Amino acid sequence: MKILVGYNGGAVGDKALALARDFALKFNAVVYIVTSMGGGTSEKESDIEKVDRELALARKLMEEAGLECDAQQSVRGLSAGEDLVRFAEENDIDHIFLGIKKKSRVEKIILGSTSRYVILKAPCPVTTTK
Repeated sequence: MKILVGYNGGAVGDKALALARDFALKFNAVVYIVTSMGGGTSEKESDIEKVDRELALARKLMEEAGLECDAQQSVRGLSAGEDLVRFAEENDIDHIFLGIKKKSRVEKIILGSTSRYVILKAPCPVTTTK
């Protein structure tokens, strides 16, 4: 089994990681942790380094639990939702975990919603946590 965690740091991201870890332990799954860098190759060096540190900690959490894990940044320049769905399709992911942040209705209309996009377009089940 293959699990994808759409990871964007913070408390909500940590909850999604913990939930995915527990699920992966039950099903002896491989965990892929992906942070989508929407700016593609134009991302700031400081942002890239911050994400690298966060991904290293996320990878360590999985490895300490005895799980096989791959943690990476995706710099395709796609929206986070498109990026995660494409990753899931390309890698035959069986389950996706996402942390979601509360947004007002107006924010969802103007900015769109990564979790909504992934839930509607993913080729597999999606579990969210907040």
